[in-house]
Amino acid sequence: MSIRSCLPVLLCLTLVSCSSPGPSHSVPEETPSDQPPAWAADAIWYQIFVERFWNGDPQNDPTPADIAIPAIGHAAPTGWTITPWQEDWYRSDPWMQGPFRESLMDRRYGGDLQGVLDKLDYLQDLGINAIYFNPLNDAPSLHKYDAACYHHIDRHFGPDPEGDRIRIAEEVPTDPSTWQWTAADSLFLQVIDAIHQRGMKVIMDFSWNHTGTTFWAWQDILARQDQSPYGDWYEIESFDDPDTPENEFTYRGWIGVPTLPEIRKVDIASEKRRGFPYEGDLHPGMKAHILDVTRRWLAPDGDPTKGVDGFRLDVADEIGLIFWREFRSLVRSIKPDAYLVGEIWWQQWPDQLMDPSPYTRGDIFDAVMFYQVYRPARYFFARTDLPIDAAQLKDSLELQWSRLRPETRTAMMLTASSHDTPRLLSSFGNPNKYKANANPYENPAYQNGSPDKETIQRLNLYLLFQFTIPGAPHIWNGEEMGMWGGDDPDCRKPLMWQEITFPPESDPNHPERQYERHFDPDRYAWYQSLTRLRRDHPVLRQGDMAFIHAEQGQLAYLRQQGTERVLVCFNMDDHEADFALPDGSWTDLLRGGEPLRNQVTLASLEGRIFQRTGR
Repeated sequence: MSIRSCLPVLLCLTLVSCSSPGPSHSVPEETPSDQPPAWAADAIWYQIFVERFWNGDPQNDPTPADIAIPAIGHAAPTGWTITPWQEDWYRSDPWMQGPFRESLMDRRYGGDLQGVLDKLDYLQDLGINAIYFNPLNDAPSLHKYDAACYHHIDRHFGPDPEGDRIRIAEEVPTDPSTWQWTAADSLFLQVIDAIHQRGMKVIMDFSWNHTGTTFWAWQDILARQDQSPYGDWYEIESFDDPDTPENEFTYRGWIGVPTLPEIRKVDIASEKRRGFPYEGDLHPGMKAHILDVTRRWLAPDGDPTKGVDGFRLDVADEIGLIFWREFRSLVRSIKPDAYLVGEIWWQQWPDQLMDPSPYTRGDIFDAVMFYQVYRPARYFFARTDLPIDAAQLKDSLELQWSRLRPETRTAMMLTASSHDTPRLLSSFGNPNKYKANANPYENPAYQNGSPDKETIQRLNLYLLFQFTIPGAPHIWNGEEMGMWGGDDPDCRKPLMWQEITFPPESDPNHPERQYERHFDPDRYAWYQSLTRLRRDHPVLRQGDMAFIHAEQGQLAYLRQQGTERVLVCFNMDDHEADFALPDGSWTDLLRGGEPLRNQVTLASLEGRIFQRTGR
């Protein structure tokens, strides 16, 4: 129930301080060890999943042997080949056997680091200044969270897979003095340099909680069992008894996944529960190796200017705080302005998200992937089964921000979609609970194709919100292209580049439906306008925030820093609404036009952003 509403000047004023260093990049020595680096507030993140990004070098594509996982008896299906980039996602490959969804795990498209180099100008034109790579370490899977070795880039991301295999085999994995720079490693160093030359930052993704079954230490355990020097590096429950015909070897895989053996946790000094922080450490042997790997990528050959600018840390709550404190100390000793962002997500899926504050007090991470903001924002901006009003959104945001230091609020990675979630057009196009049955395999009613105009408009308004609140916006690769797709694996389709012609996509639950798909220049232009807006107005990156109206479907907030004032208004109601403008004249930053005073009327499902340009 709502009629036209007026916005009193600074009604319900709530000030959220977001003070942080100025927008210019600080030199490393100026970054206190317990503070996020100054550049984190300025970041506009773009997450790259290399295997699905762009195939820049077809000569390095994986072979059937490269996707095999012998330890669990997995081999490439007979007749397996690389899947054509433009193929209909829901069309079975000729080699597929068994259930379709499981068979998707065997698909490869050949994305590589040359493809990243080819597209850096595209990212720069989009307005990106920080790149987050999903795992690059050598691994047989498409996602690379099942590391075969941490200290080398995946052989098929570089130009010489077979030569790299030989080079890696010559090393002693526990002795960094024997580690070589493979062709893939060297190409990644070129990628880092090209990114830095464009004034961008770059971080790598690692999971220190588990490896894959092809990891060198695990392979030694499989061969030597309790005689392996690495036998206590993992959560092994029992070794095989060679005197019996049975295989008694059992171990703990992360969340029960046999291809992801868990690294052993030690010195546990508090209760260990998934979704909660605890005091504990990693096995000292594996920890020493991990710290050596960290040194390698932060400062190749001892030179931090050639290395990455930080790390994204997978399933970070699974690892104890003792380890994370030592990890941070090492990282900052090598690169004082490095950025650490943790995946701190589910306390109890799908209803309870974790409190990130134990990890963001200055001794662990600089930020987390802030899904905790997206979930309530989706319930406000999208049409869902669990709608909330503006006051509820305001309360939820204030709760999250109240847990964080001011300098941490601006450094948080504002993640809305990723390799682990539905794409935004699909998230906004379906009414289900966040992340619950958000795919066509478990939910036959899931809307799986191109979105309608209302969905696009609602998402555009959310994006305006994402780019104008405290925190660093994050883009999952392909969102700016107009891609859709449900939860993993459908969020991991190969990117829809403009130079490729794509056939229509089918619908697994509605064979009669076909969806036209192509690079969407309107979506790209909207993202580009938002990155430009954030770049040109430091107040959006570092200013304080005050909610000045939050009632039913109407939300307004003020960003302020020094003399700069920016007002953002949204009307999600099904009728137009009047918003009072604070004292002064206000110019629309996206539409331009004559300055406004006193009041502005917003249509249903409309958002505006104004800058005060006069008193």
